[in-house]
Amino acid sequence: MKKSRFGFLREIRSNGSAYLLVVPAAIYTLVFGYFTLPYMLIAFQKFNFKTGLFNSAWVGFDNFKFFFSSPRAWEVTFNTLKLNFLFIIVGTLAAMALAILFNELRSRWFSRVTQSTILFPHFLSWVIVSYIIYSLLSTDYGILNRILAFFHIDPVNWYASPQYWTWILTTAAVWKDLGMNLVIYLAAITGIDDSYYEAGRIDGATRWQLIRHITIPLMLPTISILTLLALGKIMYGSFDMIYAIVKDNGLLYPTVDVIDTYVFRSLRTIGNPAQAMAVGLYQSVVGFILVWGSNKIVKKVNPDHALF
Repeated sequence: MKKSRFGFLREIRSNGSAYLLVVPAAIYTLVFGYFTLPYMLIAFQKFNFKTGLFNSAWVGFDNFKFFFSSPRAWEVTFNTLKLNFLFIIVGTLAAMALAILFNELRSRWFSRVTQSTILFPHFLSWVIVSYIIYSLLSTDYGILNRILAFFHIDPVNWYASPQYWTWILTTAAVWKDLGMNLVIYLAAITGIDDSYYEAGRIDGATRWQLIRHITIPLMLPTISILTLLALGKIMYGSFDMIYAIVKDNGLLYPTVDVIDTYVFRSLRTIGNPAQAMAVGLYQSVVGFILVWGSNKIVKKVNPDHALF
């Protein structure tokens, strides 16, 4: 045991600068990931700020009734699942396709410039993106309505038409995160041994056959792990995205209102943190079940592609 302990201390001393970089992330994870776990108890309490966590009255599952007895509970749950599934599926397919295309490019200069351009939206805040979307969809001065008017088509009041917003939000989410996913998938492709491609070329394989039988199969472990990680947050709507773009536009609630925005409005009007915690606990439990169940299925099909 002593040898192991001293070995660990020697490792820290020899790589001190590297471990120092980990400290902020470790502190953040401890404070917001572990030190807050006891506060899950308020989901089962009538929480009182004066009496505190361990002296508030217990109410059992009454706080869960706030959400599940609401007539809109299943609508916002469906919207959350629908949007997140679309974000995962469309985002994964788009990032995969672009990664393969960039890997096939012969001009490295063009590839680097284009990758940097696609990565740039990832660093924009959703507030800025909301103004970009407004400039496109504004009823009177939006670019899309100007294009429709040019072709003598009646303009669309986008912010009063909920049927369009599922795909508008999906497009915005994929556009913003595409660059980061592209980097990950390109790294996975770069890690593929060139000898596989050389063997394929010797056997007379075309470029498409190399992609189909080598690149895509060897990308599957990365795709599987990223998808499983994304499933863990599938019950959490992109609050910052939706609230920045849609705000409190009640006309669009039927297709864009998710659990997080619904709880935020309820918390803002009712002011009961216990009810918000109850919904958050429900989201976490369902997310855990989805990750565990999906990982078990993947493990049975191909253990090498499983997360754990």
